[in-house]
Amino acid sequence: MISSAMVGIAFFLHASPRYRRIKKFFYNLLENSAYPYKKFFDYTMITLIIVSVLILIRQVKHDVNSELLFFNNYIISLIFLAEYLLRMWVYSDISDIVIEQYEHDLFLQRPFRLGEAYRKIISKKSEYLFSPAALIDLMAIMPFFHELRMLRVFILFRVFKLFRYTKSLTQFISILSSKKFEIFTLGMFASVIIAVSSILIYIMEANNPASPINTLFDSLYWSVVTIFTVGYGDMVPVTTEGRTVAMAIIVAGIAVISFATSIVVSAFTEKLDEIKEDKLIENVSKMDSFYLICGYSPLSEQVVWQFKKKGAKTLILEADPEKVAQAQKEGFAALALNPSSLHSYQQLQIDWERQVQGAILLHESDVLNVYTALTIRELSVTIKLLSILHQQENRRKLSLAGIDEIVYTQQLVALMSKEVSGRPVAFEVIHALRSENSGVLIEEITLDSYTKNHLFNTAEMVLFERRLILLGIYKTLQKKFLFNPMQTIRIDSGDVAIVIGTKALIDEFKAILHKNAKGKR
Repeated sequence: MISSAMVGIAFFLHASPRYRRIKKFFYNLLENSAYPYKKFFDYTMITLIIVSVLILIRQVKHDVNSELLFFNNYIISLIFLAEYLLRMWVYSDISDIVIEQYEHDLFLQRPFRLGEAYRKIISKKSEYLFSPAALIDLMAIMPFFHELRMLRVFILFRVFKLFRYTKSLTQFISILSSKKFEIFTLGMFASVIIAVSSILIYIMEANNPASPINTLFDSLYWSVVTIFTVGYGDMVPVTTEGRTVAMAIIVAGIAVISFATSIVVSAFTEKLDEIKEDKLIENVSKMDSFYLICGYSPLSEQVVWQFKKKGAKTLILEADPEKVAQAQKEGFAALALNPSSLHSYQQLQIDWERQVQGAILLHESDVLNVYTALTIRELSVTIKLLSILHQQENRRKLSLAGIDEIVYTQQLVALMSKEVSGRPVAFEVIHALRSENSGVLIEEITLDSYTKNHLFNTAEMVLFERRLILLGIYKTLQKKFLFNPMQTIRIDSGDVAIVIGTKALIDEFKAILHKNAKGKR
C-alpha cells in the first residue's frame, strides 16, 4: 500500500509542470550562476551575514535592543534554515530515484523494493548533508537556539557562507584545491619543523629563570610565530643554544613561505586560461546581441573584421585550441568549444531568440558544417543560418540540415573571373582569393577630395607596384563597380577604392596616400 502510494506520488510529481517549474526556479536561484536573478539573492544573503556579524560585535560591550536581537536570532536564522532545506531539496530529485527503482524492479519482474529506494534517497541526500558547504550552512543556523549562549559563537560561521555567494572566493578555493598534494606536503613539512623546534626550544629554555618560555605551549606559540616570520618579540630565547635554534627556525620559515608562494603562483598560472575562458563564458550570457561564427579560418578572420568595422559583436566557437589562441591574439572573442556539440551550447547558456542575430558556419569541411547546423537547429528553428560550401555535391545536405543561405566559394571566383575577363588583374585576384593561408586582405578605402587625385600615382610606386592590387573603384553616386580601372576614369569624392594585399602593406599604402594628398593641399 505504502509502496503503491509512493510510486503514484513520484509519477505525479515527475509529470507535474508546476512542480518542475517551481523546482527549476529555486535551483536557478540557488545554484545557477548564469540566472539573472541569482545575483540579487546573493547580495541579499551577503547583507544578512554582515548585519548578523555586526550585531554580534555590538553585543560584546553594548546592549542591543530586543527588535534587533529578534531579527538576528529568529528572522535571519529562519531565512538561513529555509535556504538550507531548499538546497537539500534541489540537490537531487526523490521522485526520479523512486521511478528509476520502480522501473528497474519492473524490468526484472520483481516487486518494487521500497527499502532500496529509501536507501538510495538517504545516500543521495547524505552527499549534500555532509558536504563542507552544507555543514557551514548548518552551523550558521545554530544561533537560532539562542538560549544556549555558547552557540552564539556559531554566528561567525555565517561569514564562511560568503564563499557560497562570492564567485571570486569560490574560484580561489577551487584553484588551491588543484594543488592538494603540494599543500599537504607543505603542511607536513611545516608541522614537523614546528614540532621539532617546539621541543628543542623547550629543552633549551624551560629551566632558565630569565627565559619567558616556561611551558610547552609557550614553546609551541614561539615556534609558530617564528616559522611564519611574524616575530612579535614578546617571547625571545635568552640562552645561546636557544638562539641557535631560533636562527635555524627563521631560515626554515623563509623556506616554508617561499614554498607556499610558489604553490599559489603555479596554481594560478596553470588555471589562468581556464579562468579567462570562464569569464568569457560569463560575459557571453550578458551580451545583448551577437553573431555566432562556427569554425576559425582565414575566411572567418575576414568576416569577423568586417563585423568589427560595423560595430557588430561576434563570438567564435572553434574546437582547435591553437586556432582559438590565434583568434584571441587578434583580439576576437573566441572559445575552445566544439560548435557541433550540444554540450558547448549548454555551457554557454545562450538565449537564441534574444542574443543571437545569426550563425555563420565557416568550417573547412562541409561535414562539420552539416553537424553544426543540425545541432543549432535542434536548439533553435528560427535562427538564421549561413554556411560556406566547399564541395558542390554537398549543397543538398547543407540545405536539408536547415541552412538558410549557402555560399559556394568557387561560384564567387567564377563570377569575378567573368567580370574581369581578359584583364591582367583577373588571374592575380583569383590566386589571392584561393590562397587561404597567404594572409591576403581585401580593404575598402574611402577617397576624399584630396586622396582621389593621388590614388593611381601612389599605387604605381615601387613599394606597391607588384605587391598590392588595385582591384577596382566603387562609384558611390552611380552605385557601380569598375574592375581594374584605367587611370583616365573620373574619381569623385566619396568613391571607394578596393585594394588587395597584406595588412601591413595596405596600412602603409593608406599612410603614404594621405601623406601625398596632404603635401598637395
